[in-house]
Amino acid sequence: MTAVATRVPAVRRAGSEKRRTSWLLLPAAAVVLVFFFYPLAVILWRSFTEPSFGAGNYLAVLGDEVQIRVLLRTLRTALIITVATLVIAYPYAYAMTLVGRRARSVLTLLVLMPFWTSLMARNFAWYVLEQRGGVIDRVLSAIGIDGVVLLGSVAGVTVAMVQVMLPFMVLPLQSSMLSIDRSLLHAAGSLGARRPVAFLRVYVPLSMPGVLAGVSVVFIMSLGFYITPALLGTPQQALVAQVIGTQVNDLLDFAGAGALGTILLVVTLVVLAVLSRVAAPLGTSAAGGAGRG
Repeated sequence: MTAVATRVPAVRRAGSEKRRTSWLLLPAAAVVLVFFFYPLAVILWRSFTEPSFGAGNYLAVLGDEVQIRVLLRTLRTALIITVATLVIAYPYAYAMTLVGRRARSVLTLLVLMPFWTSLMARNFAWYVLEQRGGVIDRVLSAIGIDGVVLLGSVAGVTVAMVQVMLPFMVLPLQSSMLSIDRSLLHAAGSLGARRPVAFLRVYVPLSMPGVLAGVSVVFIMSLGFYITPALLGTPQQALVAQVIGTQVNDLLDFAGAGALGTILLVVTLVVLAVLSRVAAPLGTSAAGGAGRG
């Protein structure tokens, strides 16, 4: 009887704590509802009801060869940016785990330094670097490579966006790598595995949760990026965000822009779903490997 009597107040306290926690979530939930779900509902409604009810706007997008090329160009560019960012960020994040705390702080500071300046300022800096006669053009000319002007090309946009996206890949990778027990590598070596083999067979799989987190963030952000392609690219090489901007600001075609944006959202959700399915078993195996270590 005494045990039951003491358990009831504990259950009541737990219930009241859950209610207090729910109240704390209300402001964030209200912000998401007002500034995300409500505008999204308006966009969906207008895309299906203007100029008449139906899927005409979506059929127009999917039947337009130009818009399909824009979608494919956007997906290809986002994929290239993601792969390039991963190739640069992985060894950098790995180096951050090998150095001491003070050197790691310096390396983290170098990654975060771009955030101290506005995105517009960084894009104008890339504009100066990539233009004809700019620093990149002069350096390439000095080593015998002439006629390469990055400004106004997809390559120029990609280079600039890799620099913008780099912190969003480095930080998840560093967090994942710092949680890896390095004694697992020594154990693999003691069992006869060479260092490269141990790194590829042990360390890389354990770092995959960080890889997938960084890949998800960078790829999805690259799909909808607007400022950098608008400043450094050309209308002939436009990405989806630029086309949507043109439809809204110049053509006042809100329904068509909503349909194109919804298609991009569906593609993003599909990518997220695939990455989540891939990440779940990897995260479980990584946790199990770390636990066994």
